[in-house]
Amino acid sequence: MSETREVHPDFLKYLKHKEQGLIDLYLNLRDYILGIHPKSNELLYHTHALTSLYSVSEEMGDAFCMIPIYTKHLNLGFNKGTLLKDPKNLLQGTGKWIRHIPIEKEADFKNQEVKDLIEKAIALATEDSTSKKLNQGLVISKIKK
Repeated sequence: MSETREVHPDFLKYLKHKEQGLIDLYLNLRDYILGIHPKSNELLYHTHALTSLYSVSEEMGDAFCMIPIYTKHLNLGFNKGTLLKDPKNLLQGTGKWIRHIPIEKEADFKNQEVKDLIEKAIALATEDSTSKKLNQGLVISKIKK
C-alpha cells in the first residue's frame, strides 16, 4: 500500500470547486495509482482540464497515466495507450498515442484488468525513459498561480 501523499495546494485550489462525488472519485483513483506505484512523480496541470499525471521521471513524456478532471466527469488516460495490449478492449479514443478509460465509479478502475494496464504502462514508460532520475515520488505543480 502507498504512504499517504497530500494533494498539492495548487491542485486543491481548483479541485475543491468540483462536485463532491467527482472529488471523491478522483481521490480514490489517485490513491489506487499511487498504491500501484508509490514512487511515481505527480505532475499537476490546469489547462482545459484539471489534470494529474503520473510519471517515472520529472518529464511529462515519461508519464504512464493521467487523470484529467472535466466539469462532470473524469478519465484514466494512458499517454502511450496505443502501444498497450488491451485484451478486454477497455481503452477508448482515436488519437495517435493517448487512450483512456471513462471512470464513473470505483468498479471502473478497481479491477485486475485496469491494474494490469497500469503496470504495463509503468513498464513501458520506464523502458522508454532516458532520464537518470527515476521514481522519486515528487509532486511538481505546473499550475500558474
